Amino acid sequence: MSLVNKNWNHNYLYTNGVRLHYVSEGEGNLMLMLHGFPEFWYSWRHQITAFSKNYNVVAPDLRGYNYSDKLQSIELYNISELVKDIAGIITNLGYEKCVLVGHDWGGAIAWYFADQYPEMVEKLIVLNIPHPAKFMEGLRTPQQLKKSWYVFFFLLPYFPELLIKWNNYQAIESAFTKMVINKSAFTDEDIQAYKKSAAKPGALTAMINYYRCFVRQTLTSEKSWKKLDVPTLMIWGENDTALGKELTYGTEDYVNDFTIKYIPNCSHWVQQEKPDLVNQYIADFLDISLA
Repeated sequence: MSLVNKNWNHNYLYTNGVRLHYVSEGEGNLMLMLHGFPEFWYSWRHQITAFSKNYNVVAPDLRGYNYSDKLQSIELYNISELVKDIAGIITNLGYEKCVLVGHDWGGAIAWYFADQYPEMVEKLIVLNIPHPAKFMEGLRTPQQLKKSWYVFFFLLPYFPELLIKWNNYQAIESAFTKMVINKSAFTDEDIQAYKKSAAKPGALTAMINYYRCFVRQTLTSEKSWKKLDVPTLMIWGENDTALGKELTYGTEDYVNDFTIKYIPNCSHWVQQEKPDLVNQYIADFLDISLA
């Protein structure tokens, strides 16, 4: 799928001290889609148009990514700053609340945002990212620690950036092509788009700084979680090599109205590998038609 679509609008907004780029399509209530690592707004290419018939779909580049501002200080990638960015996006666009959709890092931000600003989230949809409390539990097990080795590798200065840049960003290509089950899910054009985004000046360090800040600040402090009242859908590709399926078990302890849909033979890149099924699950949850 091309990066260029005549129906996609590219714009910028300023919030919380940063300029954020975003792509949008459609009218009506706001559906805000937050991407993960090492991606950018483009990871929602199969969803933006599909849901634009019912919503104003907005997919931003998170701070540090692609065309959004790259900030130098690691502390500026603290989860509290990322949450403020989302609140700013919603209000800057003229809304009071949204349907919030997040995958990977975007999903982690969405969990924290819904906890802090539940009145601004009409419904929450998270894809292949556990509730943060469940992830913290998982990190206490050898099983998940082994899967999450890269989180701690990213703490090193300079070397992670050099390794990812090596051989024309081979590590980014491998992250998609080696993890995905359906090898046709990513075209050469898709892979080049992700490489080009990561190669923008300052982007790679900014992207990795999410992890550096997370380990420094989030892992060293205990957070108490309120039980979330926002209706929540979790979609999970069962063949995720980075996050174990067991991290989803017990999520209902943290969410009052919780629905989960597992997708077999599908990797971490769930909305790109099985877009039609993911879109249908989301539409059913929102009680809308995609026809």
